[in-house]
Amino acid sequence: MRAPLTMKGAQRLRAELDQLKSVQRPAVINAIAEARAHGDLKENAEYHAAREQQGFIEGRIKQLEAELSHAQVIDVSTLNAGSRVVFGANVTLADVESDEEKRYQIVGDLEADIKQGLIAISSPLARALIGKHEGDVVEIDAPAGKREYELIKVAYEG
Repeated sequence: MRAPLTMKGAQRLRAELDQLKSVQRPAVINAIAEARAHGDLKENAEYHAAREQQGFIEGRIKQLEAELSHAQVIDVSTLNAGSRVVFGANVTLADVESDEEKRYQIVGDLEADIKQGLIAISSPLARALIGKHEGDVVEIDAPAGKREYELIKVAYEG
């Protein structure tokens, strides 16, 4: 099965890949060449640090290329699920106890970032929301105990 990815998520991953290939990879190659010029490689900390950084960059490039080649990119703005929650939905939730509102977008596992309000489709919250409609109440088993949220709004924006 191909991993779902929003268009925005795919663009962010491609931008990171471009940055790694066009900026960071050449910079680390230059750092290795400079460190080599300093002589004895056995005790050359700069050389070893640069080689380690190169390994990280090459690993991340391979990872991103593989993820992007196996992803199914979905244009969220073309989804028309109405008030029902499906992949890509922007949801506004209200905590039933505190009335505090939170906004999330359900995205692929590769692009999830809770600090930006992007929750993975595989997360307990997203799994509880999938298939629900505006006005429904969902119960989530959170680390601090059970929480209830009312689904205030569902929107599909690119």
